[in-house]
Amino acid sequence: MSGKVTLKDVAERAGVGPATVDRVINERGNVSQEISRKVLRAARELGLRRILPQRHHRMIRIEVVLARPELPLIARMRHEFQQLTTLLDPSITIHRTILRDERPETIAQALGRTGCDAVIVYMPDDPLTRQAVAALEARGIPVVTLISDVPQSARIAYAGPDHFQSGRSAGYFIARMSRRPGPVAVLCNTRGLQSHDDRIRGLEACLTAQDGFSIGAVVEGRDDRDRSESRLRQLFASNRDIVAVYNVGAGNLGVAAAIRADILPERPVFIGHELTRFSAALLREGIMSLTIDQCPELQARLAVNHILQHLDFADLGPDGPHYDTKPLQAVLYGPENIPETPEI
Repeated sequence: MSGKVTLKDVAERAGVGPATVDRVINERGNVSQEISRKVLRAARELGLRRILPQRHHRMIRIEVVLARPELPLIARMRHEFQQLTTLLDPSITIHRTILRDERPETIAQALGRTGCDAVIVYMPDDPLTRQAVAALEARGIPVVTLISDVPQSARIAYAGPDHFQSGRSAGYFIARMSRRPGPVAVLCNTRGLQSHDDRIRGLEACLTAQDGFSIGAVVEGRDDRDRSESRLRQLFASNRDIVAVYNVGAGNLGVAAAIRADILPERPVFIGHELTRFSAALLREGIMSLTIDQCPELQARLAVNHILQHLDFADLGPDGPHYDTKPLQAVLYGPENIPETPEI
């Protein structure tokens, strides 16, 4: 827009009267939060040259809902949100709710109980969880999905990597690291998790273009170490041609135990997920070939940024704070590029 921007220009853009713009810009009060957001957004878009009132006078409470604290990824995510709390404006508080199980009804009940202004949640794609998110939307409470997306829900954003791309990457390296072509064993929690299903589909899409490679079987280990080991031992005994294992979820120690049993004539390529002290040790030992890490610290920041941007928490003009909401990229670690041993 050419020329000097006036309060009248802002009023026209926001669809309100100039007096309302004056009350918002000069913080005279008696204006609803929704109208204030419209006015401030219009002022930023037009480039009004004056200091705009910040939105962070308001306290914002964010609830993070995670399940199964015994899983390394969840432990890391819990730790990252705890660390992030110390870096945020004091008017932003993060409440962590850690559930013992990941059943849709358990998570849906936790969502229904929230008394916070926004929610960040790791949940399966299920009618119960989608209904719970819709109920929060109806109450004006924004929801961001974490780790695994539920794209058909009323969530405002997803804070996580492209899992289909991760699966394709796993397939690429399996085809090049395996001693010979052959079937690939896949271990997952359940295909009901969007992240796990996308990784499997990505792997399949990549292997389809590779001569001699295919998915031999998909084993649902429920992210349980003992169950994963037992199911893989059975699979190895019945299909001794397996050349690689791709674990799309937790249970890496169970995979390692099954491989160490040497049921297969040759130890397979093993690609898994998340850099923890356990996977770092397996990489150094040579049992694991690669691990694909989804960077929990960046996911935590991205999830909070989506919430703050949605709530217009602060002036996002060219000179104000910027909430980075770019999609995340996973990081691949092998034996030669492991950073300091993870604490989790």
